[in-house]
Amino acid sequence: MADVLGILINLVVSIIILSPVLWISGRLLVGKEKAKFTDAIWIVAIGTIIGTVFGYFSLGWIGTIIMIVVWLLLIKHFFDCGWLKAFLVALVTLIIFIVIGIILALILGLAFFAML
Repeated sequence: MADVLGILINLVVSIIILSPVLWISGRLLVGKEKAKFTDAIWIVAIGTIIGTVFGYFSLGWIGTIIMIVVWLLLIKHFFDCGWLKAFLVALVTLIIFIVIGIILALILGLAFFAML
């Protein structure tokens, strides 16, 4: 039961954090007609569930490569674009996500040191 709860928490957190970032990068690269927010939610939900299944079986590098292809396939399908655009959307999503993470880490770090 704890595993199912962990999977559900992972799914909800992934949707809340990753979907807006994926949606923004999709709108930037494929346009607002093709990149709908609900599509971003579906991409993240399906990708997270499939990633959890592959992670459970610990397939190593083969699993990682399969997951990259699955995420690109999901982006390609839901955002109705080609492989190159799907790769660019994934890359821009990763860059935006990293920048947001760095900004949050700096803010939280500064807040922590301000409390001392």
